[in-house]
Amino acid sequence: MTGGAMELSLQELEAAINYWRERRPARGNEYALSAEVNILAKLYALMIFDHAPSLTLEQLDSSARQLLQTWRDTRAPD
Repeated sequence: MTGGAMELSLQELEAAINYWRERRPARGNEYALSAEVNILAKLYALMIFDHAPSLTLEQLDSSARQLLQTWRDTRAPD
């Protein structure tokens, strides 16, 4: 993550959402988002609404931080 792992950019959040969408695709007739995607999608919507290019990790709740850490751990080294 950018800023020495202290901030999350919108692009990184998009990548994390796509990672979780592949792992936990929408299900059912209504194509409901998985819990994982829903948590991250809410952050994404708030960032868009607030015109925020990034969030600090301290702004995130523990479930979002855990999802992002799991995504980050699966990425190839930069």
